[in-house]
Amino acid sequence: MKISKIFKIIGLIILVFILYIVYTLFINPASPRGFSEFINDDLTMSVDYSRPYKKERLIFGDSTNGALVPYNKYWRLGANMATTFETNKDISFANRLVTKGKYRMYAVPHEKTWKISLNSEPGTFGYSQPDYNKDILSVNLPSGQMSDTLEQLTIDFIEDSFGVAIRIRWDSTRIIIPVK
Repeated sequence: MKISKIFKIIGLIILVFILYIVYTLFINPASPRGFSEFINDDLTMSVDYSRPYKKERLIFGDSTNGALVPYNKYWRLGANMATTFETNKDISFANRLVTKGKYRMYAVPHEKTWKISLNSEPGTFGYSQPDYNKDILSVNLPSGQMSDTLEQLTIDFIEDSFGVAIRIRWDSTRIIIPVK
């Protein structure tokens, strides 16, 4: 009788823990899901990511200063799951050929440039670093400063006279990735 009661209590604790994880990651995450899509004729590109908030924290900088995203270190370009980039056609990604498919997209921010990489392991939890042997490309792009501060990480597509680009903005930092 006592053993079945213990198993019921353990089962209840496990169930509460699982429900808490599901609630915080999927139902009411601190960093809600973001999704950006670009559609033009027969080309479709998308970025699926989580959108953390600044919350009066130092976002980009030295780890010794307590930066949330330290310079020279892997960053999943969001929170929770790894950021995913998908294209239904072969494209030029920062002047490098990318075949149609779904990719893990991540960054290594530096003070004046960022290294943006696409990796062949989409759909993984973003906290762990990728298998760098599965990177299909890495590009170095200049980072720019914005005059206004953006509270929540935003990744979107912009179109201008030069073509289409993926724009990454957070805090006062902006990165533009040209795609064609």
